[in-house]
Amino acid sequence: MAIGNLDLTQLDRALMTDEQKSLLNTSNISQREIEQLLVMRGQVQEFQMMMMKYDCALSEVRTKLEVLNKELSLRYNRNPFESIKSRIKTPVSIYEKLRRKGLPFSLENIQNNLSDIAGCRAICSFVDDIYMLAECLKKQDDVTVLVEKDYIAEPKDSGYRSLHLIVDIPIFLTDTKEYMKVEVQFRTIAMDFWASLEHKMKYKKDIENAELISEDLKFSADLINQLDRRMQQIRERIDAGDGKPYAMTPTSEERKASDETLRIIKREILAEQRAMLIDDEDD
Repeated sequence: MAIGNLDLTQLDRALMTDEQKSLLNTSNISQREIEQLLVMRGQVQEFQMMMMKYDCALSEVRTKLEVLNKELSLRYNRNPFESIKSRIKTPVSIYEKLRRKGLPFSLENIQNNLSDIAGCRAICSFVDDIYMLAECLKKQDDVTVLVEKDYIAEPKDSGYRSLHLIVDIPIFLTDTKEYMKVEVQFRTIAMDFWASLEHKMKYKKDIENAELISEDLKFSADLINQLDRRMQQIRERIDAGDGKPYAMTPTSEERKASDETLRIIKREILAEQRAMLIDDEDD
């Protein structure tokens, strides 16, 4: 029997108080309520053990990236990584992710249907660093790539860009070896800047002109992509020791972005003129 999204058995329901039943019939749930459910099922230690394994797998991936950073820093005299961030999803976030998938909260569903419980984000200096580092990670013989999604080559409709890998990583316990899934994201500084702000803004409620805001965000992502490309070309010229003046021929994407800039500027001017006319009429 399922109550809300919590996959309750008849025994679970019989043991629940009326307060717990009413809470679990809502779409929102707190950390305390999830803990109560795990206590009632006798799964507290099993859940903690599962999350500990995800944390260990995350540590393994983070260590691999830090080793690559140290080696490449010595070899090329620069750090390909700007930073490495990692996180484990909270129980509430796990519940919400399962609910969005239409799945009840259970240990089995967590393990079989979620691949981003453990997440690591590598912020890189340049786009070519992203692909080089991802290849270095993929070539390691204890890393199995389950899924690869290249949102740099094929950005999302929103303009989001990043390279995502879902990898299987072995962890070694006292008497066994287990494989755990970890999501690894690679972004440039500019991609991360855009994604962080877009993530904050898209959860704001009652936004006026939401379609125009989305359009402007997409346009901003395209501009950031051009900035990433230009910075990489400048670095390549510095590495080549060529200090001669040069001009880069705009790509079709850059020309499109330039046309889009003019269109947005014209739109803003027209909007300002309309606002001024309304103010004059009110006077």
